[in-house]
Amino acid sequence: MTRYFFLFLLLISGVNSQAQNIIINEDPEIRRIIDQYAATNRMYPMTEGWRIQLIAATDRNQMEQVKQKFMRDFPSIPVDWIHASPYYKLRAGAFQTKLDASKILHKIKKRHPSAYLVKDNMHRSEWLPIY
Repeated sequence: MTRYFFLFLLLISGVNSQAQNIIINEDPEIRRIIDQYAATNRMYPMTEGWRIQLIAATDRNQMEQVKQKFMRDFPSIPVDWIHASPYYKLRAGAFQTKLDASKILHKIKKRHPSAYLVKDNMHRSEWLPIY
Protein backbone atom coordinates (compact mmCIF):
# COMPACT_ATOMS: atom_id res chain seq x y z
CA MET A 1 0.00 0.00 0.00
CA THR A 2 2.72 2.49 0.93
CA ARG A 3 4.64 1.56 -2.22
CA TYR A 4 1.67 2.74 -4.33
CA PHE A 5 1.35 5.87 -2.23
CA PHE A 6 5.00 6.81 -2.91
CA LEU A 7 4.54 6.05 -6.60
CA PHE A 8 1.50 8.31 -6.60
CA LEU A 9 3.51 11.11 -4.92
CA LEU A 10 6.29 10.74 -7.49
CA LEU A 11 3.78 10.99 -10.33
CA ILE A 12 2.16 14.12 -8.85
CA SER A 13 5.48 15.84 -8.22
CA GLY A 14 6.55 15.01 -11.78
CA VAL A 15 3.37 16.53 -13.20
CA ASN A 16 3.77 19.67 -11.11
CA SER A 17 7.39 20.24 -12.15
CA GLN A 18 6.50 19.69 -15.81
CA ALA A 19 3.46 22.00 -15.58
CA GLN A 20 5.71 24.90 -14.61
CA ASN A 21 7.72 24.57 -17.84
CA ILE A 22 4.94 24.57 -20.41
CA ILE A 23 5.82 26.31 -23.66
CA ILE A 24 3.07 27.26 -26.06
CA ASN A 25 4.02 27.69 -29.71
CA GLU A 26 1.45 30.00 -31.24
CA ASP A 27 0.78 29.72 -34.93
CA PRO A 28 1.39 33.15 -36.57
CA GLU A 29 -1.86 32.81 -38.51
CA ILE A 30 -3.84 32.42 -35.27
CA ARG A 31 -2.18 35.56 -33.84
CA ARG A 32 -3.02 37.48 -37.06
CA ILE A 33 -6.69 36.44 -36.84
CA ILE A 34 -6.92 37.42 -33.15
CA ASP A 35 -5.31 40.82 -33.86
CA GLN A 36 -7.66 41.41 -36.78
CA TYR A 37 -10.68 40.56 -34.61
CA ALA A 38 -9.52 42.99 -31.90
CA ALA A 39 -8.94 45.77 -34.46
CA THR A 40 -12.41 45.27 -35.93
CA ASN A 41 -13.98 45.50 -32.47
CA ARG A 42 -12.17 48.80 -31.86
CA MET A 43 -13.43 50.18 -35.20
CA TYR A 44 -17.06 49.21 -34.57
CA PRO A 45 -17.86 49.80 -30.90
CA MET A 46 -21.60 49.35 -31.45
CA THR A 47 -23.07 45.99 -30.65
CA GLU A 48 -26.49 44.44 -30.26
CA GLY A 49 -27.88 44.34 -26.75
CA TRP A 50 -31.13 44.59 -24.81
CA ARG A 51 -33.12 47.41 -23.29
CA ILE A 52 -36.42 47.56 -21.45
CA GLN A 53 -39.08 49.53 -23.26
CA LEU A 54 -41.41 51.22 -20.82
CA ILE A 55 -43.80 52.95 -23.21
CA ALA A 56 -44.37 53.79 -26.86
CA ALA A 57 -46.75 56.75 -26.97
CA THR A 58 -47.71 59.42 -29.46
CA ASP A 59 -48.12 61.91 -26.61
CA ARG A 60 -44.75 63.31 -25.51
CA ASN A 61 -46.18 64.54 -22.18
CA GLN A 62 -47.34 61.03 -21.34
CA MET A 63 -43.87 59.68 -22.11
CA GLU A 64 -42.27 62.40 -19.92
CA GLN A 65 -44.56 61.51 -17.00
CA VAL A 66 -43.61 57.84 -17.24
CA LYS A 67 -39.95 58.85 -17.43
CA GLN A 68 -40.16 60.92 -14.24
CA LYS A 69 -41.94 58.11 -12.40
CA PHE A 70 -39.36 55.57 -13.58
CA MET A 71 -36.48 57.80 -12.46
CA ARG A 72 -38.03 58.01 -8.99
CA ASP A 73 -38.67 54.25 -8.86
CA PHE A 74 -35.28 53.16 -10.26
CA PRO A 75 -32.72 55.97 -9.91
CA SER A 76 -29.74 53.70 -10.65
CA ILE A 77 -31.00 52.59 -14.08
CA PRO A 78 -30.43 55.04 -16.94
CA VAL A 79 -33.47 55.87 -19.03
CA ASP A 80 -33.76 57.71 -22.34
CA TRP A 81 -36.21 58.15 -25.14
CA ILE A 82 -36.14 58.08 -28.93
CA HIS A 83 -38.59 59.57 -31.37
CA ALA A 84 -39.60 57.17 -34.14
CA SER A 85 -42.46 59.13 -35.65
CA PRO A 86 -45.18 59.10 -34.51
CA TYR A 87 -43.99 57.32 -31.33
CA TYR A 88 -41.92 58.43 -28.37
CA LYS A 89 -40.25 55.28 -27.08
CA LEU A 90 -38.98 55.31 -23.53
CA ARG A 91 -36.22 52.75 -22.91
CA ALA A 92 -34.27 51.83 -19.81
CA GLY A 93 -30.95 50.13 -19.22
CA ALA A 94 -28.41 48.61 -21.57
CA PHE A 95 -27.79 44.90 -21.17
CA GLN A 96 -25.43 42.55 -22.94
CA THR A 97 -27.72 39.53 -22.78
CA LYS A 98 -31.43 38.91 -22.74
CA LEU A 99 -31.01 37.04 -19.45
CA ASP A 100 -29.43 40.09 -17.78
CA ALA A 101 -32.26 42.31 -19.02
CA SER A 102 -34.91 39.78 -17.94
CA LYS A 103 -33.68 39.84 -14.35
CA ILE A 104 -34.28 43.60 -14.15
CA LEU A 105 -37.50 43.45 -16.19
CA HIS A 106 -39.01 41.24 -13.50
CA LYS A 107 -38.43 43.98 -10.90
CA ILE A 108 -39.56 46.80 -13.19
CA LYS A 109 -42.83 45.10 -14.15
CA LYS A 110 -44.00 45.39 -10.54
CA ARG A 111 -44.27 49.17 -11.00
CA HIS A 112 -44.47 49.40 -14.79
CA PRO A 113 -46.51 46.36 -15.88
CA SER A 114 -46.48 47.21 -19.60
CA ALA A 115 -42.65 47.09 -19.83
CA TYR A 116 -41.08 44.60 -22.23
CA LEU A 117 -37.67 43.70 -23.69
CA VAL A 118 -36.38 45.11 -26.99
CA LYS A 119 -33.18 44.56 -28.94
CA ASP A 120 -31.15 47.68 -29.58
CA ASN A 121 -27.75 48.74 -30.88
CA MET A 122 -25.53 50.29 -28.23
CA HIS A 123 -21.96 50.98 -27.23
CA ARG A 124 -20.36 48.31 -25.08
CA SER A 125 -19.51 51.06 -22.61
CA GLU A 126 -23.25 51.51 -21.92
CA TRP A 127 -23.72 47.96 -20.64
CA LEU A 128 -24.91 47.93 -17.06
CA PRO A 129 -23.44 45.61 -14.47
CA ILE A 130 -25.54 42.56 -13.65
CA TYR A 131 -27.72 43.29 -10.65
